Amino acid sequence: MDSTTSDRPPLADTASDGLKIVIVGGFGVGKTTMVRSVSEIRPLSTEETMTQAGLGIDETGGVTGKTTTTVAFDFGRISLNDEMVLYLFGAPGQERFWFLWDRLFSGTLGAVVLVDTRRVADSWYAIDRLEHHGTPFIVARNNFPGATHSLEKVRDALSLPDEVPLVDCDARDRQSAKQVLISLVDHLYALSTAREAVRS
Repeated sequence: MDSTTSDRPPLADTASDGLKIVIVGGFGVGKTTMVRSVSEIRPLSTEETMTQAGLGIDETGGVTGKTTTTVAFDFGRISLNDEMVLYLFGAPGQERFWFLWDRLFSGTLGAVVLVDTRRVADSWYAIDRLEHHGTPFIVARNNFPGATHSLEKVRDALSLPDEVPLVDCDARDRQSAKQVLISLVDHLYALSTAREAVRS
């Protein structure tokens, strides 16, 4: 067993609320890395070695050192407290696997759009599909070396409305990735509270 996950606790007996969260974004943006870093269980991964067959099909600009790719989804789990558990699904980034996204979005309460500022345009499709499904989301800028865009520039580039949270993160760092998920849960709670206020 992976030494980074072997000492993590099992699911608490008190857990009563499970939330399905999807992490989406462009190819090589860090979705698998985020699931691995934050999951309290050994994550399920469908990463495969990239082959010559993908040449000319997968857009690898800016990620030339990448040798593996997710071909279905990644799965992990994190307990936010004694009662609330997040089930994490990392979606594949290449266009040829986008047909899987609609199925992954089924039953999803919210999503994280992970952004690499060196390839901001790769995030447009994810945002478009989430808006199409009416799925609430936040955007997280993954801080790759050499990234220079400010959060304000990212918001402008993606035409994000002010009500969509935009946060910084390092997908490799467990605490940073966990904070992104907490930001999403806070956003979902705020939306739910606002809907209840309108009904009353």
